[in-house]
Amino acid sequence: MSAIELYARATEGYQSRVAHAVAALQSAATEHAGRIVQATSLGAEDMVLTDLIARHHLGIAVATLETGKLHDETLALIPRIETRYALTVEVFKPVHESVVQFVATHGARAMYRSIELRKACCGMRKLEPLSRMLAQRSAWVTGLRREQSNTRGGVPFSERDEKGRIKFNPLTDWTLADVWHYIATNDVPYNPLHDQFYPSIGCAPCTRAVAVGEDFRAGRWWWENEGQKECGLHLKPHSALVSAQANFGSAEVKGSSEPGRSQNEDAQKSRVSLIGASA
Repeated sequence: MSAIELYARATEGYQSRVAHAVAALQSAATEHAGRIVQATSLGAEDMVLTDLIARHHLGIAVATLETGKLHDETLALIPRIETRYALTVEVFKPVHESVVQFVATHGARAMYRSIELRKACCGMRKLEPLSRMLAQRSAWVTGLRREQSNTRGGVPFSERDEKGRIKFNPLTDWTLADVWHYIATNDVPYNPLHDQFYPSIGCAPCTRAVAVGEDFRAGRWWWENEGQKECGLHLKPHSALVSAQANFGSAEVKGSSEPGRSQNEDAQKSRVSLIGASA
């Protein structure tokens, strides 16, 4: 089954939530004209936001972080967006020299060895490029929703980040059903990995498919404790993770093991079993 078949359905209040999101984006675009950007992860929620921005001709730039570790399917969305909506996606990459040094020192799979190294990798590949994306801008737009995880349960419609910029979260009260109903009814392009049980997609080494009934973000950094499962893009302060790059010699995560192929195979078997049981 596709993600649309699995998740999309009309729910009570859907139209009012869409109208509220559009009004919030219109107001943000007016208040921060020429100084606002959508920081898209290219996930389902962000594809909805990009569609709303383009559909309503809002003056909000669209930008993404190309970490160097994204799935090919994720990267393929960039030209699809540019063709579909006739807009340019700004792409921000990590500093090449920093990546080379990190990998040479800690290896390409350092993220599995400790939380500190994983956060250092996120800081280098995501937070530093994000700081350049947001430079000279007074506001940014994200696809955060309260339903996504326990750590996001209190996400407001707008807030100030640690630099004083306004961070708009127009979809905070949307459900997963809302997101996919919008995608289905408006023919919004989306990552085909969503059809392979990847509801939340990040860097390839740090993302796996989930089993039916698992948490929305269970496939992100699945070897870590629940409270650790953020890269820092939406936590305060960002500087805490950026500074982790200067502290690469960190303690190992006790009891954690480097994920391997067998885990993905087990997850696939679990998905097949659960789907069959729920059919």
